[in-house]
Amino acid sequence: MNFQLHRNAFGRLVLTDAQGTTHEGVTPVRAFPLAAPLEGLSLVGPDGHELAWIDRLEQAPQELRELIEQDLAVREFTPCIERIHAVSSFSTPCTWHVLTDRGDMSFVLKAEEDIRRLPGGALLIASGEGLQLKVADRFGMDRASRKLLERFL
Repeated sequence: MNFQLHRNAFGRLVLTDAQGTTHEGVTPVRAFPLAAPLEGLSLVGPDGHELAWIDRLEQAPQELRELIEQDLAVREFTPCIERIHAVSSFSTPCTWHVLTDRGDMSFVLKAEEDIRRLPGGALLIASGEGLQLKVADRFGMDRASRKLLERFL
């Protein structure tokens, strides 16, 4: 890596490039956030221009990787559905009552098209409120949850 990354006193990322130029307010952006979240990551300045590119996040030094992952975790809040307790109706719109890795919650599914299939049996569900929820492995869910989910796929 021909750059350095650290946080300033305000908690914002600061990149110092190979020429010694400092860029404050850097934002990490995944090139392929759903298909390949650990491959292709751009560090973008506040003007939207790319300042640095990381081919694979796991190949970055530990300290750099931790800074980037902390920043991404704040911006990419995506609860994972672990179990589906109940669905109000098998036609949309309907209310889903689920257990996520963040606790119990309810959300409205506006249309079946709001469930997006991802590689490896994963799903991305857009709630009516604009929140993105993920099912990491729909085949690994309990039988009752799979049965409810299959009604919408």
